[in-house]
Amino acid sequence: MIYHVTTLSHWEQSLSQGFHEAESLAKEGFIHASDSHQVKGVLERYYKNKTDLLLLHIDETKLTSILKYELAPSINELFPHIYGSINTDAVMETSSI
Repeated sequence: MIYHVTTLSHWEQSLSQGFHEAESLAKEGFIHASDSHQVKGVLERYYKNKTDLLLLHIDETKLTSILKYELAPSINELFPHIYGSINTDAVMETSSI
């Protein structure tokens, strides 16, 4: 299982489309995701004081896009990157943050 942070409103839009795309896909070519032990740090670094957040629980075996683990040099850690959209049927659960 891997995890992706989004907003409730963005996820609701994704459900109607059948897929989810984050801004990073257009800007960086991939969607940022995390392993379970990385979620807390990601929230502290990038989402402090943000509201309306939702955590997508993604079954990586069901993704139709390419998944690669790549180094984030700023913290010297490998993170899952999704090269394409997230098909909504790969999302097994969502939880409010």
